[in-house]
Amino acid sequence: MADPVPVVEMRGISKRFGAVQANEAVDLTVRPGEIVGLLGENGAGKTTLMNILFGGYAPDSGEILIGGRTVRIRNSADALAAGIGMVHQHFHLAPRLTVLDNLLVGLPGRGGRLDRAGGLARLDDIAARFGLRLEPDRLVSSLAVGEQQRLEIVKALFRGARLLILDEPTAVLAPDEAEGLFKALRAMAAQGLGIIFISHKLTEVRSLTDRCVVLRHGRMVASIAEPAKSTSAEMARLMCGHEIVPPTKPPSAPGAVVLQLDNVSTPPQGGMALTDVDLAVREGEILGVAGVSGNGQRALADVVAGMLAPSRGRLLIAGEAVEPYGPRRVQAMGLGRIPEDRMTQGLVTSLPLADSMVLPRIGTPAFSARGLLKPAAITAFVEAQIRAFDIRCPGPMARAGSLSGGNLQKALLARELAFDPRVLIAAQPTRGLDIGAARFVHERFLDLRARRCGLLVISEDLEELLILSDRIAVLYEGRVAGILAAGEASIERLGLLMSGAA
Repeated sequence: MADPVPVVEMRGISKRFGAVQANEAVDLTVRPGEIVGLLGENGAGKTTLMNILFGGYAPDSGEILIGGRTVRIRNSADALAAGIGMVHQHFHLAPRLTVLDNLLVGLPGRGGRLDRAGGLARLDDIAARFGLRLEPDRLVSSLAVGEQQRLEIVKALFRGARLLILDEPTAVLAPDEAEGLFKALRAMAAQGLGIIFISHKLTEVRSLTDRCVVLRHGRMVASIAEPAKSTSAEMARLMCGHEIVPPTKPPSAPGAVVLQLDNVSTPPQGGMALTDVDLAVREGEILGVAGVSGNGQRALADVVAGMLAPSRGRLLIAGEAVEPYGPRRVQAMGLGRIPEDRMTQGLVTSLPLADSMVLPRIGTPAFSARGLLKPAAITAFVEAQIRAFDIRCPGPMARAGSLSGGNLQKALLARELAFDPRVLIAAQPTRGLDIGAARFVHERFLDLRARRCGLLVISEDLEELLILSDRIAVLYEGRVAGILAAGEASIERLGLLMSGAA
């Protein structure tokens, strides 16, 4: 019996951005019912390749075949018409509309009106076939992150996708949510859909995918026929071109308290508020914070960064209360910040990298005098950080938004560490990063710990917290459910605290 016609074939795809060769003669095939993993370091060309397939970029050379026929995909509308759906790391939803309205936007109606009855029937059919259930009348702004991602997937299926591209789909999901996603993806594959799965979580890749393609520096360097029989170490070596050894955490003797939340509560806002939170971070210590997404992590990060004033309680840095309260004050007191969303809170992606890397301190004597900038000093500073942190970009004037996620995170680290912080708060510091970039971040954190900095690391990756932390606090419904020493902590014990079990 002849092999089925592939859902998609990409043949000899090449794409260059100035001096950077993002893709070079890449071939990729996905057959019906197949889940193909797409692996590579940050900046290896994965997202560029998928943006070409989804109509975001035009290839410089090569061709794309859908169902055996050559097509030209000029934009996302062409991709959707060809049966291609893509779920990006950053969701494209209208938060003020309902689930059903988000699904119907842009689709032809009936008699000049939205076909709500047809939409409800279609939504019920998708839920029955794939287990992806959503309440049609809920506002998107009220959905948890996992539910928003489910809506993005349903939106692609709603439009008739036969090929689904998922870019880091589990980066924002708790373990049980990720397992629910995998169950749905397997159901889709069983009904003949093709799936491209991009992830840096190699354990997930090995358990889910039927085959993997590995990119390095824009070229396809390997194909893994049976990922389940491979090891994460072997996959990491193919991605990076060398062995990845986890960092070692030497013993540390924590000193004086450098960051303290004293009975802090916060006013209700977009997410879960904090209630009576007491936490202390000592110099030379990494305090990890675990919790299922939406249990107060964002409020905690905002309070420590000076972005959200407590409604009760105090924030102290090195024993001194933060007054007046605000981000400039905590920065002046020696706090460095790696925000959760590097695209909107960390760097200004529309500006050159040099601007983003000096913006928080643009008024200091290092970068300006008498109201005038010092361009040579700014360029020298950014070039030095690019070299020190191996930030892969054309140079200081490259648009920040053109960098890969890993390189953006390196730029944020370089900016904050250059000024020798007394305390560092990092929220989801390796979300979406490949194994090599994550190891780089972990090494920098351990270097800071050795230099007697106190670190507060908020992460939903429990393995990351177990690698780094001296102690781990668990947030549940805005309260501290418990604090475990590193030697007492395990994924099972942390999971119980995260679920609200005492």
